[in-house]
Amino acid sequence: MAAGALAGALWLLRTFIWTALGSALEENDGPRKAEVIVVLGGDDSGNRILKAAELARAGYAPYVLVSGPKSLLGHESDSTIEYARRQGFPNSLFEPLPNDSDSTRSEATLIGAYLRARGIRKILLVTSNFHTRRAAGLVRHENPGLQVDVVPAPDPYFTPGGWWKSRNGQKTFLIEWMKTVATWAGM
Repeated sequence: MAAGALAGALWLLRTFIWTALGSALEENDGPRKAEVIVVLGGDDSGNRILKAAELARAGYAPYVLVSGPKSLLGHESDSTIEYARRQGFPNSLFEPLPNDSDSTRSEATLIGAYLRARGIRKILLVTSNFHTRRAAGLVRHENPGLQVDVVPAPDPYFTPGGWWKSRNGQKTFLIEWMKTVATWAGM
């Protein structure tokens, strides 16, 4: 009887629980003035670069540093900048940071080295909404002393209040939670 009541309560609370778990992946410091906007690689929708470009155009930073690991046709940073240019943003707004990173942690380390070499201490970090908490945590951990404010870019498949309604949303949620737990475990 108690197990049935518990199952019933969980069923009734499922939307609240799923939304809370989705929201736990997100962090949003709101846009603040920074020395540079940093956009992380790994976005196949173009939303990260467009959000970063909009923030730069609005005056939050003078330019956007575009991280981009190697891909089949070159570095993602180059194709990402080209996409933004085709959407009406000038090339002069962007600085590519081609790299060989294979994880958010290695990308955070590479970006940090670039920023330290230029004396940059305050950034606006733009990544997909589901990726913000883990990414900001890794950038801060790998770069002590760097002030990091994170701003989410919308993801076409993930919203905290509806990720479970599509297969792609479910995949995004599960993969990001696995990566989050692995990060907590030091992996």
